[in-house]
Amino acid sequence: MTTAAAIYQQLHAAIASLELKPGMSLQEKRIAEEFGVSRTPVREALLRLAETGLIEIFPQSGTFVSRIPISAIPEAVVIRKSLERTTVERAAEVATAEDVGRLDAIIARQRGHAERNETSLFYEEDEAFHEAISSIAGYPNIWTLVKTVKLQIDRARRLTLPVTGRMAVVIEEHRAIRDAISARDEARACEAMMRHLGAVIPDVEALREDHPGYFA
Repeated sequence: MTTAAAIYQQLHAAIASLELKPGMSLQEKRIAEEFGVSRTPVREALLRLAETGLIEIFPQSGTFVSRIPISAIPEAVVIRKSLERTTVERAAEVATAEDVGRLDAIIARQRGHAERNETSLFYEEDEAFHEAISSIAGYPNIWTLVKTVKLQIDRARRLTLPVTGRMAVVIEEHRAIRDAISARDEARACEAMMRHLGAVIPDVEALREDHPGYFA
């Protein structure tokens, strides 16, 4: 991996997790100092992040973490629903007992993280659950595509997990998907997945009211 790629990955993760918050200024010189590199790989990483829509570069003003574009979320949800309908339907058709056990283990870990209010670890297991379904279906590359599509959704989702009761709801939604897959009920699996994905952003407008500086 090149230095620029490593910097890109770390900044990408920090922006997606809201460690670097929307609207925050990013200084090329400071980033170079933090990584102990010249400004050239930092510049390359920033240009790549700009292409993904995670940062905005204004030649006369500076570089900033982009705000979450509300207008892009509905379309991203539609695309994600379409792609994950395919994976969950196939998973319900072909899943083995071992596959279902894999989902059970993820849900169990999520319960533990919810009990300890470990939102970041909970989020990682949420990702693992959906990735596992794609893997069980035999369509791992669909998950790779989904991750690209849902990038802005994920940033908003990070704001919902600390809400009281939200993680418990997600666990029950995952459980419903798991049960449908275990029962080999393709229609019910699709219905459960659509209901789950439709609730990913319970109320974007409410989030914007609570965090006015985070959304565009």
